[in-house]
Amino acid sequence: MSFFSLTRKKPAEQIIAGDGVYLRPALQRDFEEWRTLRSDSRAFLKPWEPRWPADDLSRAGYRRRLLRQDRDRQDDQAYAFLLFREDDSALLGGLTLGNVRRGVAQCGTLGYWMGEPFAGQGYMSKGVRAALRHAFVDLRLHRVEAACAPHNERSRRLLERLGFQHEGFARAYLLIDGAWQDHLLFGLLESEFMGAADP
Repeated sequence: MSFFSLTRKKPAEQIIAGDGVYLRPALQRDFEEWRTLRSDSRAFLKPWEPRWPADDLSRAGYRRRLLRQDRDRQDDQAYAFLLFREDDSALLGGLTLGNVRRGVAQCGTLGYWMGEPFAGQGYMSKGVRAALRHAFVDLRLHRVEAACAPHNERSRRLLERLGFQHEGFARAYLLIDGAWQDHLLFGLLESEFMGAADP
C-alpha cells in the first residue's frame, strides 16, 4: 500500500445551506463531536443501520471513512455530508447521496441518520431538502431514490412529507443490524421537487 493512499488531501469546504441548517463534508476536526454523537445515539441508530465495524468509533476508522468518502466524491459515486445546526454549528447527523448512476439513469440513493438528542425536531427534513436541492441543481440528477424499513414510521413520514412517492416493496433488501430486512422503496423526480411550491 502506498504512503499516499493513507493521506488525505485537504478537501474544499463545500457548504450547502438549508433552512436553519447546513451540510458539509466531514473533516478531521469533526471526529470528537461525531464520535460522541454516534456513541451516545448507538442504541437509537442500531435498528436502522448495518452492523458497525468493531473499530467504527476509533480515530483510525474515522480516517478510513473520510478517505473513502473523498474517493467516492472524486469518482462521482457518492456525496456524504454531515448535518449541522446553523446558529451554533452543533452536529445533528449525516446524509449521503450514494450509488450515483450517470448515463441514461442520472439517479442517486438518499440515506441519512440523526443523532438521538435532535430527532423529531424537524432538522432532518430541512437537511434532506437542502441535499435534494444540491442533487437536482448542482449534481444535475434526474431522480433520487430512498428506502426505509416498513416499521420505520418516522423515516417513512419524512420521505412522504418531502414529496417522495411510494414505488414498491423489496424483500430482504438490505442487511440491517445483522439481518436481511424488507424495505419500502420511494422515488422523487427533479420535476416534482423543483415544481413544488416550497422546495
